[in-house]
Amino acid sequence: MSYPPQVPPQAAPVCYRHPGRQTYVQCTRCGRYICGDCMISAAVGHQCPECVAAGAATIRPTQGRFGGKVATDKPLVTYTLIGINVLMFVLQMASGQLENSLALWPPAVADGQYYRLVTSAFMHYGITHILFNMWALYVVGPSLEQLLGRLRFGALYGLSALGGSVVVFLISPLNSATAGASGAVFGLFGAIFVVSRRLNLDVRWVVGLIVLNVVITFAAPLLGAGAISWQGHLGGLATGALVAAGFVYAPKAQRNLIQGGVTVALLALFTVLIWWRADQLLTMFGGYLNLS
Repeated sequence: MSYPPQVPPQAAPVCYRHPGRQTYVQCTRCGRYICGDCMISAAVGHQCPECVAAGAATIRPTQGRFGGKVATDKPLVTYTLIGINVLMFVLQMASGQLENSLALWPPAVADGQYYRLVTSAFMHYGITHILFNMWALYVVGPSLEQLLGRLRFGALYGLSALGGSVVVFLISPLNSATAGASGAVFGLFGAIFVVSRRLNLDVRWVVGLIVLNVVITFAAPLLGAGAISWQGHLGGLATGALVAAGFVYAPKAQRNLIQGGVTVALLALFTVLIWWRADQLLTMFGGYLNLS
């Protein structure tokens, strides 16, 4: 009696990345066999690392509600601003001269140190000052960054900080120095109000937040808590609301043009006001400011 020839059993498949490991799991995209260390859960089945990486590379950032590209993972601009403020505070505490060199002192600005209009927004008078501002930025910033997009949110923050500084330069006492991110933070308060109205959301909490902070601004000095720059707060608040209005009410067909125009127009206005105030102070002091 004859028997059919014996067929050797087929070898079990192995992971394409780890040839020594047997597996029967296949990548649902490319069909290659993958072991437990290589498989990555997907919506359906599992995928290999290369297919996951290739898929991630094709995903573009989503668009903000009012234009611009935003990522769905982390508010990077918000976290970066917080990091810069904290870093500058550490340097400020380590150097006794940094605060005097970068805070907003109107005579120094009029004398040509215009950078103080920006650098003062990253200086803070004490741990309570920076903690309050950074907490407010952490709470309000991410939602605005998600809605506006990173570029527009960064422009909003920067213009609000500058707007607060310009108002301080225009009407604050000449013998006082101002510092803090409060102008930018108040700008975010104004912006979140405008954006919420644009989206037909309940704005009562925003109004309460703004009113509370304005009351604190004017009441704190009367209670012996130290002077607070109401000029910077209100200047930032008005600037933030104006910038946000230009950003969120711009028609979609001309959105980029109008949003860019609002930004340029405000920068031009600030430039004219800074030049006018500097010229006024120089004229007042006969063209010479004694900064010693």
